[in-house]
Amino acid sequence: MTTFMLVPGGWKGSWAYEAVVPLLVGHVVHALTLTGLGPSDDAATVATANLDVHVDDVLRALDHADLTDVTLVGHSYAGMVITAAADRAAGRVSRLVHLDAFVPRDGELWWSLVNDYFRKLIIEGSATSGYAVRPPGNGDPRRRPHPLASFMQEIRLTGEVDRIARRDFVYCSGWEEQTPFAELRTRLDADPHWQVHVVPTGHNVMNEAPQFVADLLLS
Repeated sequence: MTTFMLVPGGWKGSWAYEAVVPLLVGHVVHALTLTGLGPSDDAATVATANLDVHVDDVLRALDHADLTDVTLVGHSYAGMVITAAADRAAGRVSRLVHLDAFVPRDGELWWSLVNDYFRKLIIEGSATSGYAVRPPGNGDPRRRPHPLASFMQEIRLTGEVDRIARRDFVYCSGWEEQTPFAELRTRLDADPHWQVHVVPTGHNVMNEAPQFVADLLLS
């Protein structure tokens, strides 16, 4: 039996993994909603939520359930979160799975890792409030405005995350014109510490190919 902690990307909550969770039957699964992304979170909560707050969400969840030997999974923005959480988790994370997700190095921030397409989304999406980025496009109506500060905070890593033996990166090849992950895929392809998997879906691989995601997690 494996313990999974699933962390959603920008604008989403635990429901982002609803197609995957039933495929992990027999295992322990914790799907999180990060601070500021909950339907009852008020404006002050959204305004003060940054990357460190989201990392603390993961660490508190690990502590609350006294979890060890955890497979930590993150989609998109949550790659930032799981990287920092694993770095601070004192050996409780045994595997990282980045689902079309950022793999930052010390001192990097989401804003510096994305492309002009996403920077435009952030500028336009935060113009009204100044602290929250409204969901782009016409996606799932459950999406919430995302805390701007979490996109703008530098990550701080000690190097402990590099001790994790198994690290998987999924590259979604079905949105080549917009993806910010092409250079990351090249970098990780050349790194023997990473296993890179390519799937011909759009960015939301958990919805488009839930069986693929489940099979990868269970492999």
